[in-house]
Formats: sequence, C-alpha cells, structure tokens
Amino acid sequence: MADLAKIVEDLSALTVLEAAELSKLLEEKWGVSAAAPVAMAMPAGGGAAPAEAAEEQTEFTVVLIDGGDKKINVIKEVRGVRSDLGLKEAKDLVEGAPQNVVENVSKQAADEVAKKLTEAGAKVQIK
Repeated sequence: MADLAKIVEDLSALTVLEAAELSKLLEEKWGVSAAAPVAMAMPAGGGAAPAEAAEEQTEFTVVLIDGGDKKINVIKEVRGVRSDLGLKEAKDLVEGAPQNVVENVSKQAADEVAKKLTEAGAKVQIK
C-alpha cells in the first residue's frame, strides 16, 4: 500500500506536459488509448444520470473574473500561460475581465492555470 501512495504522490507532482507524455508512453507501451474505456463505458451505462455526465466533462475553460489589486503580477502570469499574447494583449485581457484565459483544456491544466492566476492575485472561475 505504501508503494501505491508513493505512486499517487509522484503522479500528483507532474506538470501538464509531463502527464501528457506519460499518457502517450503508456498508450504506446500497452497499445491502448485513454479515450477507449470512456467510449466503451458509455453504452454499457445506458441511462446515465445528469450528475455522471457532468463528472465526465473533459474540456474546461478558465475565466478571469477580476484582475485584483496586483494586475502586473496577473498580467505576467497570463503571458506565462498564453505565450501567444504580447504584453498589450495580456494587459487588455486582464483589464477587460471577465474574459477567457484558456479554453478547451484538461481539468489538470485548468487547475494549474487557475492556481497560478489566483496566487498572482486574480479571481478566476473554471467552467
């Protein structure tokens, strides 16, 4: 049991890129796809409750609700998360809140982005 706890702890420390790479390596090693069990489980479930459908959400959006008092720190974090934005675009995004920061990302990626922005002083929401 201690080994399983250690594995869980190690997996929790992975970055989004490391988790994606791990998923790819496991798929190659065992010849399976992470999407296959979900697709197979859905028909077997038959009349799935609405609560189950909500739990199976795979794409999330991080919405910046408010830039907070430390907008410069939030702008820096937005630029770190969204490398496609320049300084002006990141500033406009923060000042134009509420706005989507990232869209259609995994739960883990959304949590990481939300954590970074919250630590910088922003108010965020994950949808």
